Amino acid sequence: MMILHSNATSPYVRKVRIAIQLLGLSNRIEEREVRFRDPTDPFHQNPLSKVPVFVGENGSLIYDSPVILEYLDHLAGGGCIIPRDPDARFAALTLHALCDGALDACVLVMSETWFRPPDLRVESWVDRQSGKIERALTVLEAAPPTLSDVPDVGQIALACLLGYRDFRFDGTWRKAHPRLHAWHDAFAAKVPAFAATTPVDP
Repeated sequence: MMILHSNATSPYVRKVRIAIQLLGLSNRIEEREVRFRDPTDPFHQNPLSKVPVFVGENGSLIYDSPVILEYLDHLAGGGCIIPRDPDARFAALTLHALCDGALDACVLVMSETWFRPPDLRVESWVDRQSGKIERALTVLEAAPPTLSDVPDVGQIALACLLGYRDFRFDGTWRKAHPRLHAWHDAFAAKVPAFAATTPVDP
């Protein structure tokens, strides 16, 4: 049995959880919620102490989410969520990179709230990260990707980015990005795993 070390609020984990369901791999993978403060928790075998961490068929550790998604695609036979056609492949991977970069910026913005008292927060840093997010959303609003029969890694990452903006930022992206709003709702209707992986604070 393969193992996914996960956290229900992580958008990076959510990408992997959606892919597992899309690829029909749920019965081959056990999901374990990590205990971040426990130094003996197996997820710390990732030297970066980040989730997700995946234990593959041969017991090897795989991280982080882009590599895990590629491994899952391999397990499913390849060409499922990472297209084989070069043009489609690099379009999906580039979209994935853009959405992950925006997610990284979202997490850094939240970290200012989580880890710094108000008088020590660096507004110029928050503004810099917020600018990355807004530029990414502007590009995505101009040309939302076409939903494929089985969403690729880029589409999965975009859905998780928008979901995280709902979860941590009260959906403030929606009003200014109507095409992305419509795309998000279409993805949610097409992919039941998206609703099934909705994050909730413990």
